[in-house]
Amino acid sequence: MKRNYAEITPQLNSLAKICVENNVIQKDLYSKYNVKRGLRDENGKGVVTGLTNISEVNSRQIINGEEVACPGELFYRGYNVKDLVKGLLDDRRYGFEEIIYLLLFGSLPDESKLKGFNELLVSYRSLPTSFARDVIMKAPSENIMNSLARSVLTLYSYDKNAEDMSIENVLRQSLQLISMFPLLSVYGYQAYDYYHKENKSLFIHDPLPELTIAENILHMLRKDSKYTQLEARILDLALILHAEHGGGNNSSFTIHVVSSSGTDTYSAVAAAIGSLKGPKHGGANIKVCEMFDDIKANVSDWYDKEEIERYLSKIINKEAFDKTGLVYGIGHAVYSISDPRAEIFKEFVEKLSKEKGMEKEYSLYSSVEELAPKLLSGSRNMIKGVSANVDFYSGFVYDMLGIPKELFTPLFAIARIVGWSAHRIEELNNSNKIIRPAYKEVQPRRDYIAMNKR
Repeated sequence: MKRNYAEITPQLNSLAKICVENNVIQKDLYSKYNVKRGLRDENGKGVVTGLTNISEVNSRQIINGEEVACPGELFYRGYNVKDLVKGLLDDRRYGFEEIIYLLLFGSLPDESKLKGFNELLVSYRSLPTSFARDVIMKAPSENIMNSLARSVLTLYSYDKNAEDMSIENVLRQSLQLISMFPLLSVYGYQAYDYYHKENKSLFIHDPLPELTIAENILHMLRKDSKYTQLEARILDLALILHAEHGGGNNSSFTIHVVSSSGTDTYSAVAAAIGSLKGPKHGGANIKVCEMFDDIKANVSDWYDKEEIERYLSKIINKEAFDKTGLVYGIGHAVYSISDPRAEIFKEFVEKLSKEKGMEKEYSLYSSVEELAPKLLSGSRNMIKGVSANVDFYSGFVYDMLGIPKELFTPLFAIARIVGWSAHRIEELNNSNKIIRPAYKEVQPRRDYIAMNKR
């Protein structure tokens, strides 16, 4: 007999209490056994678990034999991302497709190779017949990341060579997923918007072959399909900056771990989507926007730095917003002095704020970026400095672009599927061992007691 949740809540609460009581690990045991929690040491430095050619995140340098913090740098296949972005801007061209080529194949394409590669991506930019209706529309999800994961797993059934682990086949699957992710995400949101919100106007725009990925996202998402060149270029830049971030980030490490088991591409990518969905990873920009909504509601003068500082102090002291003491978008697991992605983004955020008439909001963001690190450093015993990360501005950009919050993290996935694909191919091409780190058991041994004597 099926029981409803309300009836079993007391029983679940009682069992949950037992779960909590019997799953406590004393914190001092981590130090006793020298366990690197989160695969990071006490100074926050990552434990090396693998090698990669794909990208590098650098925030430390050696000076006089001592390792010290330095301004953050991000490298794609050995190229500084700042140099890649500057080159694209100097030529006034969109660049996400070029970055896809670079991350997957390890070299920058010439004009002829890029043209052929773009044509290949366009050929994969469609869903199986009736897929949008039968899979996406029939069971719309409030969380588009879950809709995206379900769609990816369902695509397995449409692939006659789903289990073929050859690099040629995995590359084909990867390129198809890279091309399909914008459709799966935007259509997933439109299905949710139609069935779960009051908006009863459903429209579906097919992607256009002459448009870039960034342009097509705006074309498909907007009812009138219109967008400015600045809007499309900033979205293109956002995709470039989110495409990859080293093999140690949670979702890329997930791809390595799951791929090492020998499973299929769809299962591996779905696992990475599950990782990115988490608010500690891909959902951070939503928390930034929610925090700024709270700041706007409680700070009367957005240009008054003293008033902003007083309210930030309340947030840090767990007296305001969500009372966690966190200033979302400030600080990063690796970067301390600066996040190069945030630095690149900021200049274009200012331009977009002027186009949208949102200079006041931009001024507030700039003030929080300036004040929060000082307040955090002064209030806590921090082992490293903090600065604005890429999530600090990305949510603001998406807001200005009119992109709904439900699509913030899926946009991250649209970009990061590129890095995931590169890491999966690298794992399959270089390792034949399953990734299996060790866990130290700390449960004391016990003698069995018969049931009638318990």
